[in-house]
Amino acid sequence: MNLWRAWITFALTLVLACCTTPAQRPTGAPGNSAELLRQWNDLGRRLIAMAEDFPQEKYGFKPAPTVRSFIEQLLHMAGSNYLFTNAALGQPSPGPESESPEKFKTKAEVVAYVKKSFEDGAAVIRSKGDAGMNQSVNNPEGGKPIRLLGLGYSLLEHSGEHYGQLVVYYRIAGLVPPESRPRK
Repeated sequence: MNLWRAWITFALTLVLACCTTPAQRPTGAPGNSAELLRQWNDLGRRLIAMAEDFPQEKYGFKPAPTVRSFIEQLLHMAGSNYLFTNAALGQPSPGPESESPEKFKTKAEVVAYVKKSFEDGAAVIRSKGDAGMNQSVNNPEGGKPIRLLGLGYSLLEHSGEHYGQLVVYYRIAGLVPPESRPRK
C-alpha cells in the first residue's frame, strides 16, 4: 500500500510540474521569451564584437575561394535575422539583395547593420512576450506553420553556426577572436 501511495504522489507531482502556468513558474525561472532574449542578446554581443574588431582591410578575407568572405558571412547572418523579425511582424522576408556587400560601403555600415538586426530581433522578442512567442507563423523557409519561439531558436542556431565559422576565419587570418582573449 505504501508503494501505491508513493506512486500516486510521484504521478501527481509530475503532472503538476508539467502543467504549471507561467504565473506558477518557480521564482527565478525565466519564461520562454526571456530565455530566448538572453541567448539572442548574448550571441548578438559576440557577433557585434567580431564585426567591430576584425580589421576593415581583412573584411574581404576568405579562407578558401569557394566560401563567403568575412563581410559576406556577417551580412548573411544579419540578413537572416530578419527572417525571424519579419515573420513575427507579419512582413515579407527580405530578399538576398539585403545582404549584398555592394550595399554596404564601410565597416561602420556593416557593424550598424549587424547591431540593428539583433536590436530589432530583441525588440520583437520583448514585445511578443511568452504568449506572442507561442503564436504560429509561416516559416519563411518552406512556408509550413511554426511557433515563433521555434523560429527564433532556429535563427539563433543559424547565427551560432556563423559565429563558429567566423572564429575559424579569425584563426586562419592569424588573429584571436574577442571571446578567446584573456579578460582584463
